[in-house]
Amino acid sequence: MTALFLVLAGAALLLFSHRYAWWRPAVDYHRPRILMYHMVSDHRPGARFNKLRVKPTMFEQQVCWLKEHGWHFATMGELMQNRTLPKKTVAITFDDGYEDNYLQAFPVLKKYAAKATLYLVVDRFDRDWSTNKKSHHDSGELMQEPKLTDVQVKEMLASGLVELGGHTITHANLIRLDREDKVREIVAARTELQESFAQDISSFAYPFGIYDAEDVSICADAGFLSAVTTVEGIDRDRFSNPYLLKRVKISGKDSMFAFGLRMKTGLRGWKR
Repeated sequence: MTALFLVLAGAALLLFSHRYAWWRPAVDYHRPRILMYHMVSDHRPGARFNKLRVKPTMFEQQVCWLKEHGWHFATMGELMQNRTLPKKTVAITFDDGYEDNYLQAFPVLKKYAAKATLYLVVDRFDRDWSTNKKSHHDSGELMQEPKLTDVQVKEMLASGLVELGGHTITHANLIRLDREDKVREIVAARTELQESFAQDISSFAYPFGIYDAEDVSICADAGFLSAVTTVEGIDRDRFSNPYLLKRVKISGKDSMFAFGLRMKTGLRGWKR
């Protein structure tokens, strides 16, 4: 019985270690963490994209944890305009422009004086952009998800806690487009956002994290200071390749233990 218990305990420890990779050393805390969020809402039974939905209670726990553990909140603009930042700096980012960012996340940001960058799709209403990545993603789930109104965005910007970033006109799969359409999606989106919200747009997020060398070049030529990917991790030097920045993916299925480990290493356990 004792031998069996030891075997089972050992197997459980191996599975736990494989899932969370708790043994990985911490990445230098002088390297800023860029967190990637999408929605802050409760999960929906049978929904395809629940991993993109961080529950409101969990989001507040995460932001509270960051505050209590001495993290300094910064926007992407601040991240790229200052070479010297406080130890333990974090940049919260939201992709796409879901209304719950205003209804659920914004009150939490205000409560904890936490800054964030919102990567906003210009033409975001009545679109199920998931089909631009995989044609079989035709459930209409993201089309039905309420999106931010311009009025809501302006209120968020007026708080001084939220900064706007570009995320194309239509949430396009850029590598499927010719150069003319790429320029429209990337550059025209920046222009439209700047004109609509009277705010400089200095950062860009590649839709789906899909890009090629031409997209990177267009972002640089357009005047963006940075562009974020969906590649998981923490950059050693954010200025060495500012148009291919990594982010720490925050899943709707993360526990606080997993969140803490991601802040430590930037990765999701053993699976990269």
